[in-house]
Amino acid sequence: MTTATVTRGQARIPAVSPAQRRPGLAETLRSEFIKIRSVRSTYWTLVALVLASIAWAAFDCAGIVSHWPQNQGFNPADASLAGQVGLGELIIVTLGALVITSEYSTGMIRTSLTVMPRRGVLYAAKAIVFAAVSLAVSLVTSFAAFLTGQVILSQKHINTTLAHPFALRAVLLSAAVVSVFGLLAYGAGAIIRNTAGAITAILGMIFLIPLLAQALPNSWFWAIERWLPSGPALNPVSAGRAWSTDHLFSAWGEFAVFCGYAAVLLAVGAWLFCRRDA
Repeated sequence: MTTATVTRGQARIPAVSPAQRRPGLAETLRSEFIKIRSVRSTYWTLVALVLASIAWAAFDCAGIVSHWPQNQGFNPADASLAGQVGLGELIIVTLGALVITSEYSTGMIRTSLTVMPRRGVLYAAKAIVFAAVSLAVSLVTSFAAFLTGQVILSQKHINTTLAHPFALRAVLLSAAVVSVFGLLAYGAGAIIRNTAGAITAILGMIFLIPLLAQALPNSWFWAIERWLPSGPALNPVSAGRAWSTDHLFSAWGEFAVFCGYAAVLLAVGAWLFCRRDA
């Protein structure tokens, strides 16, 4: 007669393995980074940002050199970085909106929410990954545009260096403000949930509001000029000098204004993202 022996340890082995820890922010960040680098639009947008910024710096500085000394009132840092600020903000809003609206257009947002049902974590992860990628690329672009412009300006010995008191600040803020405008578009994308609508809304905000403000009486325009989301308020950001205009804040002050706009749109977008159906 045969007796089957089962050890006490074997008898306690559960038939189903215990549930794994639910994904958190770290896992969601890795997932979102895979998403953003697996889409062609990311590369095309960032390449356009790099090429447009450097090309602007090269052509602008070459024009200054060819017309020198008629342009003696120019600022060497601003000549190199104007393209980074002026064109970069327009290009990056496309990617900022696509980061979230593309998932609504394809229906992928339902899959993302199934994998990560904690909507606040998903929304924050998308914003963090986008901000990190855009800031890294814009920093490299900003330094490259600055150095390209200064090499050209050195032909007339009118260049500056990063050792200048305000040059490094201009380079860093010119890169950071690009990411801020991208986050503006990200927030608008979460609110509108349509790529064309989000891009149109942000471009209208950047162009239309400053233009309408210029139609106001001078005293009114000067009172609100420093609070505009773009236009003249961008000038101190890329200027490699102390800004002394009474109607505008300093470079850091104007940067804080842009961050305020981004914070409001991001907050509204987060609130709606967490409460509306996918």
